[in-house]
Amino acid sequence: MAEILKIRPGQSIELLKELHILTRDGKLNQDSRRKLKQVYHLYHFIEPLLKESGPDTALVDHGAGKSYLGFILYDLFFKELAGASHIFGIETRPELVEKSQELAKRLGFERMSFLNLSVADSITSSALPPAVDVVTALHACNTATDDAIHFALAKQAKFIVLVPCCQAEVAAVLKKNKSQQLKAVLSELWRHPIHTREFGSNVTNVLRCLQLEAHGYQVTVTELVGWEHSMKNELILAKKQEARKHQQTNPGAAKRLQVLLQELGLEELTERFS
Repeated sequence: MAEILKIRPGQSIELLKELHILTRDGKLNQDSRRKLKQVYHLYHFIEPLLKESGPDTALVDHGAGKSYLGFILYDLFFKELAGASHIFGIETRPELVEKSQELAKRLGFERMSFLNLSVADSITSSALPPAVDVVTALHACNTATDDAIHFALAKQAKFIVLVPCCQAEVAAVLKKNKSQQLKAVLSELWRHPIHTREFGSNVTNVLRCLQLEAHGYQVTVTELVGWEHSMKNELILAKKQEARKHQQTNPGAAKRLQVLLQELGLEELTERFS
């Protein structure tokens, strides 16, 4: 039996039209049903984290683009909160920042801010609070996901939600050092170019998970099925462990991270994953 999808009570019809989840005449066609299902699937993972964060949640969405994620989270969760909760969208393209600002104003989403900042600038910007509760990065390409992680660590985020996208840095280092690495049997895992790309992508996310664990986070990795027609649908959820709130590192995870970098000949990326 086909799943019946319905617009949730209180959802902004205007927003759903702007996001092309509803057609201009307010209907759900086959394509928009699929989009709505994806929205609800993503929200299913993030909602418990928001509830745990409380009524004054500060969420920062890095590489926000058109702020698709931020608007959906505000509409489904934040607009009903009575506290000082706020969503910050960080984006380097000024035209997208301006468009999101206009839409938020039109919808009356007063506790949303959109900032035209790089990750490095966002860490020190006075427009952002010194500590945040949740950091998200949805399909941030290549090292942009790592930049979001560094921001989250600097801001002592309680929760980190990542959906990494195209990842080339690790694969490039594997390729560069291939002549030396081929002496080891393990290098057969990335000897062929297509394997270099796929293995590099997988290793990148493994290193990210170890990095987060090394900084005292409990990490869960699962799938975010079908989001934006992307094959890059790995979802990384990280929660700061209470017992490690005042510890900078988990020595065991930090050691495993260093060993893996050494075994794969990726020592030059140590700072990236520190």
